[in-house]
Amino acid sequence: MDQAIAPDEAREAWMNDPEVAALRDHLEAHNGIKGLDILMPGDTKHAVDLFRRDGFVVIANVLNDEQTEILRNGCNAVVDEILALDSDRKGNRGSHRYSFGGSSLTRSQLHRPEWQMLLDIPAVTEIVTAIFQSPDYSLRAASGDFCLPGAIEYQPLHSDVRDWLDPKTTPFSAFHDPRRQLTIRDLPCPYVCVNFLPQEVTPLNGPTRQIPGTQHSRTPIPSLADEPEWMRLSTVCPAPAGAIMVRDVRAWHGGTPNIADAVRSIPNLEFYAPWFREPIVPGITYADARKLSEHARRLVRYCVADSSETLVTGPTLRAP
Repeated sequence: MDQAIAPDEAREAWMNDPEVAALRDHLEAHNGIKGLDILMPGDTKHAVDLFRRDGFVVIANVLNDEQTEILRNGCNAVVDEILALDSDRKGNRGSHRYSFGGSSLTRSQLHRPEWQMLLDIPAVTEIVTAIFQSPDYSLRAASGDFCLPGAIEYQPLHSDVRDWLDPKTTPFSAFHDPRRQLTIRDLPCPYVCVNFLPQEVTPLNGPTRQIPGTQHSRTPIPSLADEPEWMRLSTVCPAPAGAIMVRDVRAWHGGTPNIADAVRSIPNLEFYAPWFREPIVPGITYADARKLSEHARRLVRYCVADSSETLVTGPTLRAP
């Protein structure tokens, strides 16, 4: 069964809506960053240069066919668990749109073997080490997002990290310059997200829109009402299954409509630079962490529950 298909009546309604049909024609004709560079594993210097310039880079052939299938099946299993709690498809990032982390009691999917597999992908280790210029980085979480057919709205542009706020507002903020001269955008990249593509990303199935070069911008992020059309079409597609998208999470980005016929998942691993930390929620048991490779154990060192603690996992629909 394809868990991505909306109930028949709702699916029929949006598929036959004239505005959705017009949007489909528009996206097929115009969606996607023109001249998008898609690199191959091993072209590390070029990848880092593009990452520093644009705030993201795409690398193909990082996962082999078997790994891609394992990840796709794992994503589908998690999607099924989450959708079982949300028959109306309200989502937790907007209608038909969900966070894999925000839909987990641990804010992570690190307890699942499909995400654990991603810790030992050589091309990922190579590019993240090169970005941070050190192997001493650490995992923040194993998360990502997915959107269903019928996610016909745009998600507002946003950034995934911010300067320090009052802990009562959010525990997930860290950098603070009491002189008010520097912001987190003035620093070297503190936090990298690596999204994995278990399926092809197309102009119609909800590609991430990514605004190049905004990782250091102090300009206010435009609202949906003020966002120019070129930004709405600045999407990372087409991109093949098995590829990764490596992102500086400060860069402006957002979700786009999925008006295709299947779910679009982009699971991820999120890494902190050796010199940067925010509070981390445990995502893997002590016993399971001991089963990982030496490299993976080092990456997850701040994500491990105490040996005396029971890690409660499972789906939730709270907001991320």
